[in-house]
Amino acid sequence: MEKFTGYLRTPFYYETDQMGIIHHSNYIRWFEEARVALLDHLDFSYQKIEETGIIIPVLEVNCQYKEMIRYGESVIIYPTIEKYTGTRLDFSYQIYGAEDQKLRTIGSSKHCFLSAENQRLLKLSRFYPELDALFKNYAQLDNAKEK
Repeated sequence: MEKFTGYLRTPFYYETDQMGIIHHSNYIRWFEEARVALLDHLDFSYQKIEETGIIIPVLEVNCQYKEMIRYGESVIIYPTIEKYTGTRLDFSYQIYGAEDQKLRTIGSSKHCFLSAENQRLLKLSRFYPELDALFKNYAQLDNAKEK
């Protein structure tokens, strides 16, 4: 299993405010895009997860803006699995300027696994062991000393 190398994002003009700076509301969308790209990298897309009858709602999201991102600047978003418990999945995010490698934004999101059928909490080790093993293994890779 290889570590995800990041999600490259070039902002669209409509994502800016009147000053040409990326509007703060877009960062949460970018976090989601990076999560989706990470799952694709793991060959277990959101679509595949949902087809198994699992949904992954967002319980909490946080964002801290370090430096502005302007229209025309590309960024790389690094999603990391901070914690996986079998019923919960917590991510952290770091957004860097693609050109200057400056840290621009950090954030986090917390999720749980529910049955799509009845919206009840699921323990993946019982409901879908393959997905449980995938998250456990990748979380260990993300939390290894050599990041």
